[in-house]
Amino acid sequence: MDKAWFDRRVSVITGDITRLEVDAIVNAANHSLMGGGGVDGAIHRAAGPELKQACQRLRETDWPDGLPDGEVALTDGFELPARYVIHTVGPVYAKTKDKSHLLANCYRNALALADAHDCRSIAFPAISTGVYGYPFDAAARVVLDALGEALPCHSLDVTLCFFSDQDSRAFEAVVAEAL
Repeated sequence: MDKAWFDRRVSVITGDITRLEVDAIVNAANHSLMGGGGVDGAIHRAAGPELKQACQRLRETDWPDGLPDGEVALTDGFELPARYVIHTVGPVYAKTKDKSHLLANCYRNALALADAHDCRSIAFPAISTGVYGYPFDAAARVVLDALGEALPCHSLDVTLCFFSDQDSRAFEAVVAEAL
């Protein structure tokens, strides 16, 4: 895989995704879309109460049984600097079942939805690597493959926003090994 596409289109940073001035941020949501812990809770707090109301409307109209793994839903960003929030549910890791296609779908579907709404920039957190238990190195490889496959189809700049320097360095090590 050629590293040039990655260097041109992807930035890896450590920071607070709720402060990024991009067209869309991706929320590592839960099935209910009603907020939770980690990045999901931080995004809901930063966006304000209108985000929860928008998510309730999504549940009533589009996703009455909850948002399935790998699918995406869009809301406004409300009080966030980002214009949109793209909600996606990553898979819970299981050693006995390969769920990498569901994790890849989180990234592919978010990119397609952002592109459909004329976004030029999007920021992702590390989906499924927190309480959902997906091993970081395995998730990083899935992300690289999904971005490498999807980015040629979309004119988006991607920011991978990690919460800690340790996660940023770990991701960059996977990139250096893979590309």
